[in-house]
Amino acid sequence: MLRYVTTNDGKLREAREYLGDAVEGFDFDYTEIQADDLEPIAARGAREAYRRVDGPVVVDDAGLFVEGFDGFPGPYSAFVEDTLGVDAVYRLADRELDGERRASFRCVIAYCDGEGFAASPDPVDRDDRVAAAATGADPDDEEGRALPVKLFAGAVRGRVVAPRGDGGFGYDPIFEHDGSTFAEMGADEKNAVSHRGRALGKFAEWYANRE
Repeated sequence: MLRYVTTNDGKLREAREYLGDAVEGFDFDYTEIQADDLEPIAARGAREAYRRVDGPVVVDDAGLFVEGFDGFPGPYSAFVEDTLGVDAVYRLADRELDGERRASFRCVIAYCDGEGFAASPDPVDRDDRVAAAATGADPDDEEGRALPVKLFAGAVRGRVVAPRGDGGFGYDPIFEHDGSTFAEMGADEKNAVSHRGRALGKFAEWYANRE
């Protein structure tokens, strides 16, 4: 059994499209470290979740990266959504970016099963010892042993627009791709182009060969 750390039914349905019914949701509030990239956050979460279940786990971290804001809110997307709200992000972009509101949704899938395999390249600056890298030692292991994590990234480009649509969740109403916001797309249409779907597709191909 593969456990996907999420309480979001939409995420779980999307994961099952790529991984089948063998994946189940797992409610676990892992520590979200502060980092400027998604990779170390997901890697740390996967290690922590693996220690809890002692079995294969998947953690994802995702965010909206606005080019004109140097990628902000990026890894802080959930915090910004909870504190400021999605509409406030649109208003800020509309006021400050003079119509150039290019952005991308990005997602990183992190997999850990406690077994040895070729981990993903180290995504963390060597001077940053707060966040664990994919190939680094587990910071919560007293003996400093390495616990490999495999990372898979997906992205979709678009632009920030005024909120449209009633579907989706999070930033979907203000993210337009190919003329439609994610909130205006049906589930199948969105999953076919989504950042998470692209990351899941890469992971599913690798995981099938691993099994």
